[in-house]
Amino acid sequence: MGLLLVLLIFVVPAGPGLWFWGRSLAGGRWRRSAGWFAGTAVLLLLGTGITYLVGSMAGASLDPEEACHAAGQTYDRAYRRAHFEENTQWFPLHDRCHADYDLVPGWVNPVLVVLPVLAVACLAYAVRLAVIHRRTEKGT
Repeated sequence: MGLLLVLLIFVVPAGPGLWFWGRSLAGGRWRRSAGWFAGTAVLLLLGTGITYLVGSMAGASLDPEEACHAAGQTYDRAYRRAHFEENTQWFPLHDRCHADYDLVPGWVNPVLVVLPVLAVACLAYAVRLAVIHRRTEKGT
């Protein structure tokens, strides 16, 4: 229930943003629109937040042993104790049951790198388009 509520907090505001984003994309206006690229950066950052939530809530349970058993895996208490820092760090996300199984899906950490990089690239291109537009208006 909690995860659904958190996802709704992110998804509901993204709905109108996706609508306007898609209209500009379909209309072909996106190529010269600094706003479209800035909006794309915001959507990418929103996707980053959702991905981080999915990864950090993977196996979300007060009892990690229970989460591992629910995933059909054995729980290695000694391994978890020896690698405690790995399971509590902010990035990369891990929640290992034992050396060979991680409750965090394998796609989460690469996506947490790619989406912010794309967001920065979109913001940089939005600034470039805004500067070009401003210079064109001034006639220089």
